[in-house]
Amino acid sequence: MRSTFKANLSLHKPESRQVVLICKTQQQVSKAAEMSEKNYTYFGGVEGGATHSNMVLIRSDGEVAAWGKGGATNQWLIGVPECLKRINQMATDAKSKAGLPPDLKLKGLGLSLSGGDEKKSQDELKEGVMANYPGLTETTFVASDTQGALATASPSGGIVMIAGTGSNCQLINPDDSAFRCGGWGHLMGDEGSGYWMSQRAMKTVFDHEDNLITCPMDITFVKNAMFKHFQIEDRAGLLPFLYPNFDKAKISGLTKELAKGAMEDKDALCLSVFSAAGSVIAQHILALAPKMDKKLLSNQGGLQVVCVGSVFKAWPVLQQGFESKMKAEGPKAGIKGVKFLRLKTCGAVGAATLGAKQAGVTLPLNYADFAETFYTAAFCETAPNKSTCL
Repeated sequence: MRSTFKANLSLHKPESRQVVLICKTQQQVSKAAEMSEKNYTYFGGVEGGATHSNMVLIRSDGEVAAWGKGGATNQWLIGVPECLKRINQMATDAKSKAGLPPDLKLKGLGLSLSGGDEKKSQDELKEGVMANYPGLTETTFVASDTQGALATASPSGGIVMIAGTGSNCQLINPDDSAFRCGGWGHLMGDEGSGYWMSQRAMKTVFDHEDNLITCPMDITFVKNAMFKHFQIEDRAGLLPFLYPNFDKAKISGLTKELAKGAMEDKDALCLSVFSAAGSVIAQHILALAPKMDKKLLSNQGGLQVVCVGSVFKAWPVLQQGFESKMKAEGPKAGIKGVKFLRLKTCGAVGAATLGAKQAGVTLPLNYADFAETFYTAAFCETAPNKSTCL
């Protein structure tokens, strides 16, 4: 067996959004005086979310010029006009921080937006930039938030697996063709997410106490965690959270308590929930195998998977379910190994590279600065040498 895992993230740190990534501060970038010494061109990247957004300006030599922040830029929530207004304002603020003139036109702008999956909406945003903010950028590229995350970690494609409050999995091939599995929300999907695990655990308690489906494991820890998390005294107290006052993030938050139960108390029911989540995360990756470019499968270390979302902070208790599924089905699908990466910065960097690529420019970035490997494994149909294969 070859399997490595490095954990250096706090499992129980409160989250305020589905995907939490840390951008470098303005103090960490080059001084504005140094920037003005050469005739650089500039590229912008926006990582847009449903609650807030991040922006980066990158020089043509690959150096970060400035970071910026703004409000939500999901066009489905705030409308296209307001979305574009906020993006333009972030760009103006970032140029100011970099000591650049406000009328400087970017060579390229990449928008990696939550809700930016569909071509129709992508075209609408690009046309809106040209019509309403013609001085902002020469070219514009629009994609989903998953594409920006992957482009931050790798220039040659791979898989993005999001598992936070919800879940989504996207494949991007070297030729930029993209395919998705999941991402349909809590009613039609979200398997492997925090919400999915919480709902699964709570349903087990309800079914057991109704004598509908008897659970062979002790439900006490999960039941007590459920009551504590929602501050209720009985199962009926949960109904307002599920129906009239439904809050997906609140329900998902129970997963932090389940993670404690699995990792610290070794509670059997909690462990089974996380094992099931690990298995279904593997199933998302396997589902995309028929669409994968062979080049992705031949990468050193295996298929690159960028992992985004707080669920992966509990990787040690997801790992068994993931490996069991991949050992059984990975080799037959052509996946003989995986390398899991996590971002060290926000997806705005990847968005900027996509905007530059649209403008015909390849930014000279050191991708090791923006992502790190935290798990690798090899899978074989037959494993005569167990030191190399699961």
